[in-house]
Amino acid sequence: MKVQNLCTFSKHILTLTDSANVANIIQNYAKTNQLKKAKHLHSQLITTGYPLCTYLTNHLINMYSKCRELDYAVKLFDKMPVRNFVSWTAMITGFSQNQNFVEAITTFCNMRIAQENPNQFAFSSVIRACVSLGFVEFGRQLHCLALKCGFGYELFVGSNLADMYSKCGVIRDACKVFEEMDCTDEVLWTAMIDGYAKNGDFVGALLVYKRMVNEGVVIDHYVLSSTLSACGALKASYSGKCLHSVVVRLGYELEISVKNALTDMYSKVRDMEGALNVFEFDSERRNIVSYTSLIDGYVEIDQIERALITFVELQRQGFEPNEFTFSSLIKGCANQAALDQGIQLHAQVIRFNFDRNPFVSSILVDMYGKCGLLDDSIRVFDDIDNPTEFAWNSLISVFAQHGLGKEALETLDRMIHRGVKPNAITFVSLLTGCSHAGLIDEGLNHFYSMEKTYGVVAREEHYSCVIDLLGRSGRLKEAEEFIKNMPFEPNAFGWCSFLGACRIHSDKERGKIAAEKLMQLEPENSGAHVLLSNIYAKEQQWEDVKNLRKMMRDANVKKLPGYSWVDAGNKIHIFGVEDWSHPRKKEIYEKLDGLLDKIKEAGYIPCTESIPLNVDEQTKEKLLHHHSERIAIAFALISIPVEKPIIVKKNLRVCADCHSAIKYISKVVNRKIIVRDNSRFHHFADGLCSCGDYW
Repeated sequence: MKVQNLCTFSKHILTLTDSANVANIIQNYAKTNQLKKAKHLHSQLITTGYPLCTYLTNHLINMYSKCRELDYAVKLFDKMPVRNFVSWTAMITGFSQNQNFVEAITTFCNMRIAQENPNQFAFSSVIRACVSLGFVEFGRQLHCLALKCGFGYELFVGSNLADMYSKCGVIRDACKVFEEMDCTDEVLWTAMIDGYAKNGDFVGALLVYKRMVNEGVVIDHYVLSSTLSACGALKASYSGKCLHSVVVRLGYELEISVKNALTDMYSKVRDMEGALNVFEFDSERRNIVSYTSLIDGYVEIDQIERALITFVELQRQGFEPNEFTFSSLIKGCANQAALDQGIQLHAQVIRFNFDRNPFVSSILVDMYGKCGLLDDSIRVFDDIDNPTEFAWNSLISVFAQHGLGKEALETLDRMIHRGVKPNAITFVSLLTGCSHAGLIDEGLNHFYSMEKTYGVVAREEHYSCVIDLLGRSGRLKEAEEFIKNMPFEPNAFGWCSFLGACRIHSDKERGKIAAEKLMQLEPENSGAHVLLSNIYAKEQQWEDVKNLRKMMRDANVKKLPGYSWVDAGNKIHIFGVEDWSHPRKKEIYEKLDGLLDKIKEAGYIPCTESIPLNVDEQTKEKLLHHHSERIAIAFALISIPVEKPIIVKKNLRVCADCHSAIKYISKVVNRKIIVRDNSRFHHFADGLCSCGDYW
């Protein structure tokens, strides 16, 4: 019988005596995924008493595995009177291909117990299982066994070993495997580029690509996609554009994976014109990844409205959003504290059954926290069945942003008790929470135990948090000593924290040193000049204030204007200092004046030290009265229903006088007011603030 006569096979089963032909037919059914015909053939073999030897059974196991009928494959394997290395390999490969990775490893171990020697295909399949499970130590043992069996330098096995080490974060061992290979192919080179990229060494990924080009290895679309991803992560616009020219020259611009990688690269380097040009080229070749990459780009440049328009468009085109689409959009809402849009996206998440996705849930925890709804953030977290490190970190970060240091510490204990290991991000949030809550000793203890107890090496951001922790509490001398003993110079955030602490605690000399350091690191940053000016103004050194402002003018350094915004009526309303451009300015002005009278009756006394100007007290009081956050609150009180919370966002630190005034406002209007400034949340209610006046 010829192989092409497959459709007539079942009619002539009794006349067929050549097992090779039967095996060939089974193999073709496997390749073409014709499970129904394959089952019919198998039943004919059984009912006619055709001898199912080891050779044919191996082909049937392979066929059922490829057709995703693993139960049939397992039953056949278990009933085999005689097995050979092909039988074991077919079963191991079947488990691995069907994501039954633990069973693949167990079967490999049983194969060794049965004293069968694995071949390169068995090694490759079980190594892939180790990759998926993250079993790098077992993978090392397999590596040793592969060398012992003579397959360690076989290209197929070597590629999988390099892939395993790189994806498990052991890039040094991946490089060693790569360098020891007698020959390499594009699969192995791609595994190396991917490995560097996935481990955050994007420069290494680009260097491997350059070596690949220099050695004349064939560049395919997988290589280009991985290298473009590295360019995007590095914000390497020039390198990305050079790769784009390579893509065009090699004719891969219509390959959807490359097109998506290009869209993603341009989005990450904030070149949305370039991203749109790639995206719009050949509209037939788009998928959900294409749209998600574009959305990512808009979120990156804080154009959440454009991101939401793209989201509506992808659904109109018949594409279903995935977890990455939602995560990006919700992240954008979190960054801009766009609560209404975030709530609508949460509803969509539930509609598309992603509410149980651990990654999406973690972003929702963060979003509600950044929008000021602490209770909702906790509720979303509590609904997660098995919180990952992302979810735990999100919750700790939320507590930190809201100044709830004790709750952050308690969450860390719960996290460890549940068997989730804290990482570098965990401790940044934890130290921030301790700093905002005045938990000095607790914060220092965790900082000094990070590496010893948890294996987390302190980085720049951790040291900056400790500077903030000590400075905020007034321990400026101790903070200064800490800075001197650091293994590296503080970054801009560290010096800014120290300078801010010097302003709060009126330490002029240390403040000047911190300002000079900050100006060297970020000469265009007006924050250093403004904070130092405030220190001088507090000491009434008006000549120094004048000289500093002249220095700013000469250097063309512009002070960042303060502004606040409120969501009301499906619209964001933005207010600046003494900003009367709003259509309802008359109502706002009347409300603001009425509030001032009421809070003064309740005991409010203006803190004019907040105004770094040499003017009379009456002028200072008027300027304070027209700060952006107070205008925003006045507008919210006349626009937002009583049952909804008032949430005001501010781009700068709330001043001491506004902090005092808002406490009184919350008391006289009997409303809860939430203010998010550039470092934390303040929850005002009944004349008190959640920060306890420590912020």
